[in-house]
Amino acid sequence: MGSVMDDPTLERHFRGHKDVVTCADFNPNQSQLATGSVDRTLMIWNLAPKSKAFRFAGHQDTVTGLHFSPSGRLLASSSKDKMVRLWTLSLKGEPSVLKGHTGAVRSVSFSHDGHSLATASDDKSVIVWSVPRRCYIYSLSQHTDSVRCARFSPDGRLIASCGDDCSVRLWDTSTKSCINTFTNCGGSVTFVDFNGSGTCIASSGDDSCLKIWDLRTNKLIQHYQVHSGGINSLSFHPSNNYLISASNDRTVKIMDLLEGRLLYTLHGHKGAVIAVAFSRLGDYFASGGTDRQVLLWRTNFDRKRYQDILLQHSRRSTPDPLPHLSDIHPKVPHAFARLPRSQSMGIQINPVVTNTMSSNPQVVEASRYLHDNKADFVARHDTRSEVWTRGESASRTGSTSGNQTGSGGPRNGKGKAEEEDTAQTRPLNVLPARQSNLDFTLQHIVRQLDVLTQTVSVLEERLALTEDKMKECLQHQSQILKDLKTSGQRSRTASEETDESLFHFT
Repeated sequence: MGSVMDDPTLERHFRGHKDVVTCADFNPNQSQLATGSVDRTLMIWNLAPKSKAFRFAGHQDTVTGLHFSPSGRLLASSSKDKMVRLWTLSLKGEPSVLKGHTGAVRSVSFSHDGHSLATASDDKSVIVWSVPRRCYIYSLSQHTDSVRCARFSPDGRLIASCGDDCSVRLWDTSTKSCINTFTNCGGSVTFVDFNGSGTCIASSGDDSCLKIWDLRTNKLIQHYQVHSGGINSLSFHPSNNYLISASNDRTVKIMDLLEGRLLYTLHGHKGAVIAVAFSRLGDYFASGGTDRQVLLWRTNFDRKRYQDILLQHSRRSTPDPLPHLSDIHPKVPHAFARLPRSQSMGIQINPVVTNTMSSNPQVVEASRYLHDNKADFVARHDTRSEVWTRGESASRTGSTSGNQTGSGGPRNGKGKAEEEDTAQTRPLNVLPARQSNLDFTLQHIVRQLDVLTQTVSVLEERLALTEDKMKECLQHQSQILKDLKTSGQRSRTASEETDESLFHFT
C-alpha cells in the first residue's frame, strides 16, 4: 500500500498554549484548527499563512474536548470544571454555558444535523443536549465508572460511549436504551468513534491496543498492538481506509485498515501525544501533546491513487446497506478476540520540527477583543452568558419560556438553524477561508459521485452475475426438455415394439 501514497510530511507547528494540549478538531470549512489545553483556554489557528490566532478563555479548569458543528459556526468545548460551552465564532458576546454534569466533562460531540450535542462525564453519565434551545434533553446512565468519550454515529441514530469501567456501550437515541456492550479486559477505554459509514467503531485504551468492531456482525475484526504506551486519541480518515492514533509513547501511528497493518510511525513530539484528528477531507491531520506544541501534518494521499484505493475498497467490501437498529444483537458482553500482532512497523519519520509557513502566529485574546468591540453591537446583542442548568431546562423543555434565560437566550421562537446562525452580520475574522464554500461543496459532490460510481459498478457486477445465472438456468431447462423429449420417444418406440410382438404372437 505504501506505493500508492506519498509519505506524510510536517507542514507547520503552532506554539501558543502554555500547558499540555489535550484536544483538537478541524473546522468543516477547511481553514481553521481548534485546540484545547490544560491552560484552561482553547485556541483557533489559521491554516492560511501569516494569519492571527485567537485565544478563548472562559473555562475554570482543563479543556478536555472540542468539536465543531457541521456548519462550522459553533464550537463546543468540555472541561474539568463540569461545564460545556458553546462558542459562536462571531461578535455575539460570551458563550452559552450548559450545566448538568456533576463531574468533570470529558468529551463533546455534535450530531450530524448539528441539533444535538452529546457529552461524557466523570459522573458516569452521557447527557444529550438540544443545541438550538441550549437545554438538557436526556441522559444515559448505565456506565459504572467515569465515561471518557461519547460520539454520535454519522446518521445520529446511535451513540457510542466508553470509560473506566472497561467497556464500550452502544445506545439507541430513539429509545434511550443501551443495545449492546463490548467489554475490554485490558483496562480503561480512553476513546471511541464511528467510521464515516457508521458500520464500524474503533476504541483505544490504556492497554496500548486499538480495536475495531463491525456493527453488522458485532465482531472484533481488527486488533492492533503497535504502541508501547497507552493510547489517548484516534481518528478515522474520511475514506475509512486509514486510522490514526496518539499515544503516551510519544508517537503518532497510521494504520492501513485495508491491509490490516501499521503503515507509518511519526516522531515529532517531545512528550506524550494526547490529541490527534484528521481534517474533514483527510488532506491534513493535527496532533498535540505534553510538549505544548500543535503539529500540522499533510497527509499526501495522491488524488488519482486515492480513487484507485476507493475502487479497491469497494471490490473488497461486501456492498451491504448500513446497519439498522434491528441488526444489532441484544446487549451481552463480548470477549475481545486475540488477533495476531502486526508485524510491519511501517516507515519511521523523524521530522525537523520547524515552522515552514511563517513565524509563530500573533495571538489575539478573543475575550479582550470582544470586550473592546462590544460598544459597537451592544444595542443589537445581549452579551450576558446563556446559562442553562439541567433542572431548569428539563422543566422548561417544550414551553415558550424554556427557550430563554432572562434576556440572553434565543428569542421570538426562531427556528433551529436561525438560532445557530444568528448575529453573523459582523463575523469575527478568526481565519480567512483558504478554500471557498463553493470549492468545498464541489469536492463533497465529487466524493458523493465517487460513491455512486462504486455503487453502479457493484450493481453492474451483480447484474452480470444474475444474467449468467439466468443463462445457466435456461440451458439447464432446455437440457431437461430435451431429455424429456428423448425419454418420451423411447417410451413410444418401446410401446410400439410391444404391440407388434403381441400381434405376431396372436
